[in-house]
Amino acid sequence: MRIAVDAFGSDKAPFPEVEGAVNAINYKCCSKIFLVGKSDLLENELEKYYYPKGTITVVDAPDVIDPSEKPVAELKKKPNSSLMKALSIVKEHEADALVSAGSTGAVMAASLLYFGRIKGVLRPALAISLPTQKEPEILLDVGANVDCNADNLIQFAEMGSIYSAYFQKKKNPRVALINIGEERKKGNEVTIEAHARLEKMKNLNFIGNIEGKDILKGIADVIISDGFIGNIILKTVEGVAFSLFGILKQYFEEDWIAKIGAVLSYPAYRYLKKKLDYSEYGGGFLLGVNEITIIAHGRSNAKAISNAIKFASFSKKSQFLSHIKDYYKHKMES
Repeated sequence: MRIAVDAFGSDKAPFPEVEGAVNAINYKCCSKIFLVGKSDLLENELEKYYYPKGTITVVDAPDVIDPSEKPVAELKKKPNSSLMKALSIVKEHEADALVSAGSTGAVMAASLLYFGRIKGVLRPALAISLPTQKEPEILLDVGANVDCNADNLIQFAEMGSIYSAYFQKKKNPRVALINIGEERKKGNEVTIEAHARLEKMKNLNFIGNIEGKDILKGIADVIISDGFIGNIILKTVEGVAFSLFGILKQYFEEDWIAKIGAVLSYPAYRYLKKKLDYSEYGGGFLLGVNEITIIAHGRSNAKAISNAIKFASFSKKSQFLSHIKDYYKHKMES
């Protein structure tokens, strides 16, 4: 598989992107990587690493998308940005998928512009894996759409269910709607309407509303939300995990008795840290566009970028896009 990487998307670009690309190649996650960005910086950084010749190609792109600016305006102003050039490589079928740790809004807007929506899909949604007390669950949308109507939420449920069945091998994925209460009449007009319609859909295993306190219990396989609430959930989970380990580290450093306990509990601590580490999951899948776009966290380290490349390669091999296109094609024809 050939992956195009926007090498100037992350907060610390291009260092995580370069190291992550080299690791992905050396671990044989894919056969070729296009590193797109300021060529002089990329080539200098690549000289620090060993990797098979010809497996990483640097593509020059002098401009960088500013995440603090409006996405559409930035895309129009900077056609030679690392993001736009990486997208064009995929569009021209020189690469099979895109990986970027850039602004979610910019990556989504650019992917829509270059790849277009899958026929039948109203809006793309960004889907990510969340760790739970049991197995990981899918949460969507986590930032692609701030405002949604009931039609959008229903499509997120459909795409999320297909995603879970295809990638997590769930035979009948349990789909839940995030809300302020479990009762079907709770929530705003959009969630009440979505709940009523989802209950009647025979092709979905809809289990009803789910509250914030139950998200990490693993009682659902797919949780649907608008992008505003979904992004808050994602950032809250990440923040709690980060704070938890920070508090534990501080406690262990200040108390010598706690240090003994830390040594004894290290296996459990390491297990929990790995389970909650966002870098293990690589990135989110932008569902609903015609090519594979994986959006990694802005704070991505080399491990996260490497896993995002691995996920992009796996997604292409799985032919998931063909499956979801067929689903909406048959739905439109019926």
